[in-house]
Amino acid sequence: MAILEKKTYKGLTEETAIQLVKELELFPVHAELTAREIGDGNLNYVFRITSEENSVIIKQALPYAKVVGESWPLTLKRAKIEADALVKHGEYVPAFVPKVFRTDEDLAITIMEDLSHLKIARTGLIEGEYYPNLAKHIGQYLAKTLFHTSDFALHPFEKKRLAAAFSNPELCKITEDLVFTDPFFNIDTNDYEPELQSDVEEIWNHTELKIAAAKIKQSFLTEAEALLHGDLHTGSIFASEEETKVIDPEFAFYGPIGFDVGQFFAHLVFQVIVRKGEDREIIINQIDEVWQEFYSVFSELWESKGVDPFTKVDGYREVFLAKVFDDAIGVVGCELIRRTIGLSHVKDLDGIEDSAVRLKAKRAALSLGTYLILKKASIKTIKQFITTIEEFTA
Repeated sequence: MAILEKKTYKGLTEETAIQLVKELELFPVHAELTAREIGDGNLNYVFRITSEENSVIIKQALPYAKVVGESWPLTLKRAKIEADALVKHGEYVPAFVPKVFRTDEDLAITIMEDLSHLKIARTGLIEGEYYPNLAKHIGQYLAKTLFHTSDFALHPFEKKRLAAAFSNPELCKITEDLVFTDPFFNIDTNDYEPELQSDVEEIWNHTELKIAAAKIKQSFLTEAEALLHGDLHTGSIFASEEETKVIDPEFAFYGPIGFDVGQFFAHLVFQVIVRKGEDREIIINQIDEVWQEFYSVFSELWESKGVDPFTKVDGYREVFLAKVFDDAIGVVGCELIRRTIGLSHVKDLDGIEDSAVRLKAKRAALSLGTYLILKKASIKTIKQFITTIEEFTA
């Protein structure tokens, strides 16, 4: 899907972004265009190009993470992986991903559908908004993208070809470090409030917890089950009451299905932690709904589209989905801990202004995360998972 002859990478500006879309004839020749940078500029430049009648988004990968500096280089290949993942997932869930119009690997850019009429789900949830279709849509997104890119739906040669094409070692290393390793050790990149020092040291000194986390990490490292989004949280989803669009799959790779499921679970759990009363029950119900929808749609696809002979063996589907659920619970635990004391936090917790309330919420996240990692084998149903969440976040 390359669009231009080979060029040397150079960061776009608002002016050169306009020049680019003109060269590509994405707008009428005489259209008056404006450009505005709308990203945070940490990992990517994001520009919105508009005319009176139309608009597009240009996303360009940066060669390093600004939050750390040039000492933390990032591969520009992630732009191609992100675009290719959007296209591949779009084959199965076109309603839930933005349309990709153009890409250029040399410039590390993707030009795609403008979703500015929607709101980032995390922002909306923090503001107390309710997205009645979010859980159902994400359950369908997970089931369809993960089933259709797995060995259950693909010829082994095609699955292995895709796994090679989506090899993403640099960004996987970020996940391996920031999610599964660094929070469990005294690493300089960890970031937490001084009041949590004793809580953090308890995690660092907990050998059984470290071993359990190491097992979860090993699954992430070795189990190439399906093409994952790789970073599926509420900040990677645009939503309204009617629509849901999943964005930013630059961490896409072939990994364990439970990773994507667990990541999304975890970011709903953050909302359970910070909400009260009926608002809290809404999110708890969404946790239940996303799993029920995922389970139902995945099961239907298993029965109707499965090509692996073992999909016809009674009981195997239940065994596999139980494994997915177990993996997901472990990922939830790791994600709760890392987003509380690791390098990259969530506004759900950090945005709480009252320090006492904020620290209580973070301690709840750490306690629940620890329990889920250690006891995930005893949590076999979504009802048990929800009960556990309620007990630790009351």
